[in-house]
Amino acid sequence: MSVETFVPSDTVITLTDSAIKHFESKVANKPGSVIRLSTKVSGCTGYAYVLDMADGPAPDDELVAASDKLTVAVAKDALQFVKNTEIDYVHEGVNGVIKYNNPNVVDECGCGESFNIG
Repeated sequence: MSVETFVPSDTVITLTDSAIKHFESKVANKPGSVIRLSTKVSGCTGYAYVLDMADGPAPDDELVAASDKLTVAVAKDALQFVKNTEIDYVHEGVNGVIKYNNPNVVDECGCGESFNIG
């Protein structure tokens, strides 16, 4: 008989290689810039993701070193909503789209604009 121990994940967010490449190109010519992830109350189910480029992180942001060229700052008040989320960048036809694979989501609106973690 073996005993398994549950170890909670301390991963804030992860990015796919495609997302890292996409965001690295956005900050390439702006030294010190970060990609900042936050949330806002929105839509019919509760919250929406907000992804911006910022000159630097806010004082209480959680910093994620996605690569040696890219830092993602996660707003403190968004941590509970985005913990363990994978951010992906995919091509759909001729468009590039950012996708959020968030294991905390229990409900999404039909248009995909908002989500709820329950």
